[in-house]
Amino acid sequence: METIFGYNFKNIKIERYMNFIQTRGNDTNRPSSVTFSQAILAPIASFGGLYVPESLPELGEAFLKKHLTSSYKTLASDMLSRFEIDIAQDVIDEALALYDNFDDASNPVPVVKVKENLYVSELYHGPTRAFKDMALQPFGVVLSSIAQAKNENYLILAATSGDTGPAALETFKNRANVRVACLYPDGGTSDVQRLQMVTEDAKNLKVIGIHGVFDDAQNALKHLLASDDFNEALKEKNVSLSAANSVNFGRIIFQIIYHIHSYLELTRQGAIAMGEKVYLNVPSGNFGNALGGYYAWKMGLPVEKIIISSNENNVLTKLIKTGKYDLRDSEVVGTTSPAMDILKSSNIERVLYDLFGFERTRELMESLEVQKAYELNADELTKLQECFDADFCNGDEGKAYIKDTFTKDNYLMDPHTATCMKSYETCSNPAIKTIAYSTAEWTKFSPVIANALTGEVDTHDIEALESISKVANLEIPEMIKGLFSKEVTQNTIIDKEDIEQEILKFL
Repeated sequence: METIFGYNFKNIKIERYMNFIQTRGNDTNRPSSVTFSQAILAPIASFGGLYVPESLPELGEAFLKKHLTSSYKTLASDMLSRFEIDIAQDVIDEALALYDNFDDASNPVPVVKVKENLYVSELYHGPTRAFKDMALQPFGVVLSSIAQAKNENYLILAATSGDTGPAALETFKNRANVRVACLYPDGGTSDVQRLQMVTEDAKNLKVIGIHGVFDDAQNALKHLLASDDFNEALKEKNVSLSAANSVNFGRIIFQIIYHIHSYLELTRQGAIAMGEKVYLNVPSGNFGNALGGYYAWKMGLPVEKIIISSNENNVLTKLIKTGKYDLRDSEVVGTTSPAMDILKSSNIERVLYDLFGFERTRELMESLEVQKAYELNADELTKLQECFDADFCNGDEGKAYIKDTFTKDNYLMDPHTATCMKSYETCSNPAIKTIAYSTAEWTKFSPVIANALTGEVDTHDIEALESISKVANLEIPEMIKGLFSKEVTQNTIIDKEDIEQEILKFL
């Protein structure tokens, strides 16, 4: 039949887009499923849940072999096409072209051999020297393009423990139809991370320091995203609301790609045979990076297990080891790896949904919100442990790994990457290759690294950078060195109760 209700379908191309559904089920106030663009414009789903793909594309060995000699951009474009997202190809091409601005346009994610069976995937070669650029650089183009196509204005909220903020501000600055309000815990980031934010001067950006910790900033973000009153106030200003944190699947989809790329790099280097399984060892706070690896595995990447590396805020280690997620007597501990100083890890919810379904996920997440704790049953814990193992590393251990790896292996790593070294020793079979993910360049946390290498204490970032540069014979990148002479343009520091009013004032 070529004609239905008077319409001739013979020459019309019927587009099918992937559906995105909700981790806690549907409250009937929202559609039961949405497209990718709808999910990234309004990332909070029914009952405060998150959006996930209704099904994942299957890639398999044929896909991996096809891209054995592909560029990162070609691999990324093909993987995105398998998700059947409702984004025009020219927008995707423009977004992926931003990888050309990384240190090496031909290889934006180098994978470096550090030990006999340990390889480090360096995710920090973008403009803000941290792994968040891998997802947020293209994400900014995609979201701004959707807003322009819809002729709508968007406020993007970002809560940061140090790396999301600079990356979000960098990608969205001066983009049309978009303004950004970025929340960070005052005193909870490194000097470099803070300067990357407070020296931004684009008129569409607002940086807000809060008296509190990252969880306070993230809780405020989730509250505002779900607040009818706040959304109504924005509506009066003809502004809609979205988010740049990894609650937004627009972040996660780009984080799947570099796990596939890293595996292909090991194959290209002759370290593994095609189809050979590897460990993915991920330093994790909010679990977005690990979730990208989990989805890559589900899509066909040969993975033995995903190893989660934590610091002293080791809620994820406890969950994976015991099945208990308990915040009742917990407070965020300030550590040498501050980007992981998080207790409420948003993206674990997407794994719970994938393993146990929406009813159980909703039950567990409501328990966490009301009782500040939940516990998996024995069968559920077994399922989780089939996918994940975990360990945590304290600050002194991390500094010892930094010094030892630099001294013995001539490799300099930041304190977040250092947490992977302990779990590499305690959680992996040495006969199986491990890909550990380096989430930040040494320049982002120089006082900790300088202390590890030389024992110096109480140094400011600029002195520590110069010390490390001399000891390790490394140049300080101009984009980092220049921060210390830039004018501070964002001076707002407020109590967390005043966040909503401060954002409305910005608008």
